[in-house]
Amino acid sequence: MSRLSPDQQAEVFYPSSDGEPIAESYVHLYVLLVTLEVLRQYLEGQQATVLANQFLYYAQGFPKLRVAPDVMVIFNVAPGGRDNYKVWEEEQVPSVIFEMTSPGTKNHDQEFKKTLYEQLGVKEYWLFDPKEEWIKEQLRGYRLRQDVYELITDNRSEPLKLRLQVEGEQIGFYREDTGEKLLMPAELAQALREEQQLADAEAQARQQAEQQVEQLKQRLRRCEAACRQTSLGVDLDRNDNSLE
Repeated sequence: MSRLSPDQQAEVFYPSSDGEPIAESYVHLYVLLVTLEVLRQYLEGQQATVLANQFLYYAQGFPKLRVAPDVMVIFNVAPGGRDNYKVWEEEQVPSVIFEMTSPGTKNHDQEFKKTLYEQLGVKEYWLFDPKEEWIKEQLRGYRLRQDVYELITDNRSEPLKLRLQVEGEQIGFYREDTGEKLLMPAELAQALREEQQLADAEAQARQQAEQQVEQLKQRLRRCEAACRQTSLGVDLDRNDNSLE
């Protein structure tokens, strides 16, 4: 397809919203937002971006040819958000896409989107069914092999270098190099609270220890003063006896 001239490009409008709900239920919305934030923090500092429910335009000059992945990870692009994502401008297609699926989107996710992402060259495509309504195992992934999607059997994401695990209505992400879990916002908040409580307890213990040391010093000073008085009294008695 030939590239459009600058004048032709200016005439084409690419909307950033269609007024449709982000997700069909609170559960789907929550897992979308949590996945977005977990992966955003994980890739912070890298030449990558994580976008959620934003239009992915894949054909220049044809604004109706678009899709809005629930979460997509794109490498080798400038970090930060976008109102929408145009493949021909960024010159990169997403490496990993997550769709939070349901019976209502099952056919669209399994047929149209799967075929489109395969043709675009998206390396991995993951379907997550948070309510366990049609995917028995809840999480199902496909990896591109020789331009064809193959089922992922080990729940590993090669581009992300993460292991994925179903944890109730969420996806747990674990680093392959250390096994460390990427904390979800609620888990991160709890960890920060526990860290603060530990720091407060340590500060209180240190303050108590300092008070005990100060009390011991005061007792020691009183003992030294008493000893000096006792010693002085003994010396005076000796002097009195010598005068006799």
